[in-house]
Parts: sequence; C-alpha cells; structure tokens
Amino acid sequence: MRSVIARFVRRKPLGAAGGVLIAVMVCTAVLADVLQTHDPIATNAAYTLGPPNAEHWFGTDHLGRDIYSRIVHGARVSLIVGLASTLLGSVLGGVVGLLSGYIGGKTDLIAQRVLDILQGLPLLVLALVMSAALGPAIHNVVIAISIPIIPRAARVIRSSVLSIREMQYVEAARSLGVRHLRIAFRHILPNTIGPFIVLCTAQLGSAILVEATLSFLGLGVPEPYPSWGRMLSVSAAEYAQKAPHLVLFPGIAISLAVFGSNLLGDALRDVLDPRLRGA
Repeated sequence: MRSVIARFVRRKPLGAAGGVLIAVMVCTAVLADVLQTHDPIATNAAYTLGPPNAEHWFGTDHLGRDIYSRIVHGARVSLIVGLASTLLGSVLGGVVGLLSGYIGGKTDLIAQRVLDILQGLPLLVLALVMSAALGPAIHNVVIAISIPIIPRAARVIRSSVLSIREMQYVEAARSLGVRHLRIAFRHILPNTIGPFIVLCTAQLGSAILVEATLSFLGLGVPEPYPSWGRMLSVSAAEYAQKAPHLVLFPGIAISLAVFGSNLLGDALRDVLDPRLRGA
C-alpha cells in the first residue's frame, strides 16, 4: 500500500496535493467539535464584525459568531452533502448505465433519450429547479444535487459496459447459461469500478460548489447549520467592504475544496484509464 501511494505521489504530485486537501477537509469535518474554538451558532452582540485576532482567528460575523468555528463545521456540512449527493447520483446513474448498456435495444434507446433530456440542462440549473421545488433542507439538497449527476454517471458507466460486454469471459458466461442479471452485476459491474471512482472524485467538487451556490441563493442548507455558501450570502453584499474577512475565509475554503477534488479526480483518471497511463 505504501509503495502504491509513493508511486502515485511521484507520478502525480498535483493529484497527491489534491488528495492532501481532501484529507484535510475530511479530518476537519470529523474533528470539527475538537477543532472549534467557539460555539459556531452562538451570537455575541458586543463583538460584531470583529477583525481576526487572538481570540477569534478569522474574526466574527454580523451577529458576533466566530467565523473560524463556522468554517470548521461548514466543512462537515459540505462534505456530508457533497459525498451523499455524489454517491447517490453516481450509484443510481451507474445502475441505469449498466442496465442500459448491457440490455441494449429499445431499453437503451429510451434510457438514453431520457438522459439526454436531463443532461440538456446544466447541473446548477437543474439543481436550482429541484431545490426550489423540494424546499431548503439537507436531505432535499442532497436529492437536488444528485439528480443532475445521474445522467453523467450513466453515460460514463454505459460507455464502459458497451466494451466490456463483448469480452470473451462475458461470452463464456452466456454460453454456460448464467443469468443476465448475474453477468451484469457479478462479471461486468466490478470492471467499471475504475471509471466509477474517477467519476465520484470528479463530481465531488461540483457537488460542493453547487451546494455552496444553493446556500448562497437561500435554497440550500438552512440555518442554523453553518454553510460556506450561506456565510457568503449573508456577508457578501452588505459587509464585504468594511469586513472583507467575512467573504475571504469562506471563499478560500470553497476554492480549496473544489480545487483539491478536481486535482485528485484528474490524477485518478490518468492513473486508472489505460488510454491515459502514458500521459
């Protein structure tokens, strides 16, 4: 395991840096209660819009809440929503792509036309529509973000299935009378794990960014949960000039999370895709 990680770091240093950023985000989310210096939802009217200092490392917002503690707990919200929506959308899309690519015929034709309709709308636009219809809640945000991921995941898995189903071991399984569902889920599905991992890693950054956007627009994670996007929506327009730290630190947190996810996803794609291993 260590040799694999060391080889990955040597070959893809930027991907390793992205992995470190994601690992830091995960550790921050898990240890949020330990890393916090104040209650993230406790207000202090006597110290509103306070600049960064020894007591409040990132300053305080317009309600006197500690920004550092809110960013630490915001990592937990972003990670939960990002991972849940990415896994839900990728798993559902993967099943659709697997069945569509293996069965083929009219089933594949109908499934692809439905996916074309879903993929015709940008991820953010479709997530906005779904979030507005479902209402602001964490589980609704997860559903709203996962639905636009389904067609993207289905396309990736389907393209892999179309090539795998023509392999000799699949033909041998058919000739032995193995049931189609067993062939699809036992023999074909495990060979799509590589593209699936790359897909999940790449979509994680998009899911985090969409969650922040929805929260910024008031359609995402509701109060009192600390959310990076909601922190920006409250402070960006009214307090950005006289208290720039309100915008600076949440913006940096979002940028680093998305940047790390994209770097790691690109590196894993290059490593796991045989056509790109020489890149």
